[in-house]
Amino acid sequence: MLFNKQLGMGIADKGICFFGLKFYCKSNINNKGGNMKKLLGYSFLLMLLALGGCGGGNKGQLVGVQGREKWFQADPYGMVYIPSGYMVQGPSDQDAPYAVVAQGKSVSIHAFYMDDTEITNNEYRQFVYWVRDSLAHRLLGGDHLESEGEYDERINWSTKIKWDDEANVETLAELFIPETERYYKRKEIDSRKMNFLYYWIDLKEAAKKSNREQGMKDRSVFIKSDTINTYPDTLAWIHDFTYSFNDPMTNMYFWHPAYDDYPVVGITWRQARAFCVWRSELMNEYLADGGETYVQDFRLPYESEWEYAARGGQQLSPFPWGGPYIRNSRGCFLGNFKPLRGNYMDDGGFYTVKATSYWPNDYGLYCMAGNVAEWTSNAYDEAAYNFTHDLNPDYVYDAKENDPPSLKRKTIRGGSWKDIAHYLQTGTRAYEYQDTAKCYIGFRCVMSFLGRDKADY
Repeated sequence: MLFNKQLGMGIADKGICFFGLKFYCKSNINNKGGNMKKLLGYSFLLMLLALGGCGGGNKGQLVGVQGREKWFQADPYGMVYIPSGYMVQGPSDQDAPYAVVAQGKSVSIHAFYMDDTEITNNEYRQFVYWVRDSLAHRLLGGDHLESEGEYDERINWSTKIKWDDEANVETLAELFIPETERYYKRKEIDSRKMNFLYYWIDLKEAAKKSNREQGMKDRSVFIKSDTINTYPDTLAWIHDFTYSFNDPMTNMYFWHPAYDDYPVVGITWRQARAFCVWRSELMNEYLADGGETYVQDFRLPYESEWEYAARGGQQLSPFPWGGPYIRNSRGCFLGNFKPLRGNYMDDGGFYTVKATSYWPNDYGLYCMAGNVAEWTSNAYDEAAYNFTHDLNPDYVYDAKENDPPSLKRKTIRGGSWKDIAHYLQTGTRAYEYQDTAKCYIGFRCVMSFLGRDKADY
């Protein structure tokens, strides 16, 4: 290989070998040292190119699989990055009785993303509408489906559903409330039909010693499924309170545009989990269609992860804003809860407020205290801090229908608009049953970070 025409390096022939590859050049006798340094640099570069790409071979060297895409973890829309770190989990005040069920524990948490607000009505409505439209596409068939064999028939989402087309009215009729049940003959979608079939892999079961050896189990036994109705329990506003007039919230809260940016409520733990699975598939199918690599799944946070995010990087902080008080220096309340003896309006709210209300914590997360309590992925056990690991502590139990109620308890965090200040503290634990929906419980999603730290990219 001659360098003289490209580099103008002189007249004397020299040859240098690297890993069996010989490069020739012409160097100027009077400038031997400088040109030789250039020669070595360019030769080394060419050597790397030869190893990695020339001829498509590896020349017998360990160079890894070439041609892999360069990866950069993009921030998911509406989420903030929470760096890895350490905290002392548990109560940070001197509540002696409470310390019996929530003693302190030193834990380390890996980096992750978290929604900067609770999931709003309008965001959850996207899920409900997706289920509604998928059912309509299935009923209509034809161009609405892309045949890929009997096992996997995909919906052609580019085909618009013509709800009012005469040819479709009869076919789609079963998605609407029967005429005998209609109020003032209003044609409305039957929320009882909004059922979503979803799947997940039980990795903890697959990791058991008895199942670990290759070929011991059919992989399909670790694929779990569930069918859940996706529509929120709008009647929660009434059945959660006795002798209390909350009918207007039942009538309007979920569907009216006035409440689009308010947190969704009336969601069971199982519905929240289903939403996370749907959101993951929505994202990964989009990436796959563009030839891009999948990202980590969306999921509910485990409670240590939630508490770590709520503290906003502040060690032993009783509240997300860092201080020990529920008011700021002007005397204004810093969250939406039940202040004093029940003056619900004193904090600026009444029921829930918009998900971006009040100041965010130091991580940029809104309403980590108050507004609505939030589901976590963890089962609730008073002694969980005693037996969970100090590395990403995670206690889960997938309760079955016939399990006793005590096994169906799921941890909720953050307190709500109807709770006193104690439940707003970052270390306070509470629970609700996984199959119940409350007008004061919502959720937000997280996604594990791919890699060690953003600084690595």
